[in-house]
Amino acid sequence: MSPSATAPAIELRDVHKSFGSTRIIQGVSLSIEQGERHAIIGPNGAGKSTLYNLISGRFPVSSGSIWLNGEDITGLKPYEINRKGLSRSFQVTNIFHNMTVYENIRCGVLWSLGYKYSFWDRINGLAEVRRRAEEVMEKIGLEKRRALLAGVLTYAEQRALEIGVTIAGGASAILLDEPTAGMSRSETARAVELVRTITEGRTLIMVEHDMGVVFDLANRISVLVYGEIIATGKPAEIRANPAVQEAYLGGLHKDDAHA
Repeated sequence: MSPSATAPAIELRDVHKSFGSTRIIQGVSLSIEQGERHAIIGPNGAGKSTLYNLISGRFPVSSGSIWLNGEDITGLKPYEINRKGLSRSFQVTNIFHNMTVYENIRCGVLWSLGYKYSFWDRINGLAEVRRRAEEVMEKIGLEKRRALLAGVLTYAEQRALEIGVTIAGGASAILLDEPTAGMSRSETARAVELVRTITEGRTLIMVEHDMGVVFDLANRISVLVYGEIIATGKPAEIRANPAVQEAYLGGLHKDDAHA
């Protein structure tokens, strides 16, 4: 589905989520524009993972609605939401370790080009699938590693591969869950440039604990605390917000606040 030019890429309208009597998400409303890079930050236990699972359809909402490119996706299954143009990565790397880099990427490409379950198509002869997979491998810098099993890649390479699988289907909106977690400083710098490159022209929502990455990549930031968004704004506005500093960014030094 091609995204509407006027509708928000992703919109949450008064979304609530409870598990039994425990309220996790409490009335979140948020509008993310087409092509925006939006970060969701907050302390541990704020409900960030739950919010991601609601957007991607892994959890049903208790009340409220979620919209993708102007279409109500509330209650749809994850694969149905994916086919409408939203793809996500996971905090724990989620790839096929016993398949090659190329085979992993190819899996992400196949459905987007209309190839469903078929005994008649010879997969190695699908020229468009091969071309798209090679384009993605080049974008993520793994074209020279195409024949390696994913399980032998370095951790940073595995994360890059997962991002590659995430974009391989041509999704217009991408959710990344801590894309730089566990990386060294140099690996993080390369990952930031990768994310910046591969999300150009797409909408990005990311959860990330590294504030340097957040302030470097995000056009806007929302701060989630105890299941409620307490602030949304541009990076400079979030840095200067007293409520945010009190709830989450109090550890920033004054010098950092002006970086």
